[in-house]
Amino acid sequence: MSNFDPIDDALDIKSEIVEQPKTVDLSHIDDSNDDLEVLDVSDNQKDYEYARQQLYTLIEKGQEAVTGALELAQEGGSARCYEVAINGVKSMSEVAEKLMDLQKKVKDLDEVTVNNSQTNVTNNSVFVGSTTELQKMIKEGMLNKLSDS
Repeated sequence: MSNFDPIDDALDIKSEIVEQPKTVDLSHIDDSNDDLEVLDVSDNQKDYEYARQQLYTLIEKGQEAVTGALELAQEGGSARCYEVAINGVKSMSEVAEKLMDLQKKVKDLDEVTVNNSQTNVTNNSVFVGSTTELQKMIKEGMLNKLSDS
């Protein structure tokens, strides 16, 4: 007796359970040993655009909801309607603030990538000698700079 006997009787058909062999496609396995995932710049841009679009959608729908809540509050005049409308306005300001934070974060990320691409060269010079020789060199250097000006 199979699990489908009542259904088979109701539909006046005969069903069978057929076992399918499991197959695994191994062609997509990568043999690389890369442990770190490197995000493509285009992925960051796509994520930014998606988040920005979602925030714009939230703002538009929120504006419609606030408009409707204000109309209901004006018609009914109840304090609860006004409270809901004010909370909607507050929520809309928070979403707008999140949009500005998103802009700031993207700008900061861009600055970090620019700063990481710059190389800083530091040359350390060490003077080996006596203090009188050092003072003499400094004095000559100062005189040379004054005469060049």
